[in-house]
Amino acid sequence: HVQLVESGGGSVQAGGSLTLSCVDLDTRHNYCYYCMGWFRQAPGEEREGVAAVDCDGESTYADSVKGRFTLSRDNDKSTLYLQLNSLKTEDTAMYYCARFAGDEYNAWGQGTQVTVS
Repeated sequence: HVQLVESGGGSVQAGGSLTLSCVDLDTRHNYCYYCMGWFRQAPGEEREGVAAVDCDGESTYADSVKGRFTLSRDNDKSTLYLQLNSLKTEDTAMYYCARFAGDEYNAWGQGTQVTVS
């Protein structure tokens, strides 16, 4: 069953901004205990980690997005956000959110497409 639902993708020009959201339908009141992450995959490329946040709100970012993307979470709404600023054509990809449990990311959303021209 679907556990994570992403939204907010779209088509923008280079330099533009988007805000991605990811609602966790499964963890409810336990959401705050989970580390969450955003990943992306461009056609013909391997999936790469973009950003992640732990239970304490500490975020890490891929070097390629540092200073441009901002990750945040609203535990009351079981929602993860990714603010994408100063978008570049190389940011074009399908973006996925994922929940970390045990020793791996084991729950994934269906993805939301970001296209930068």
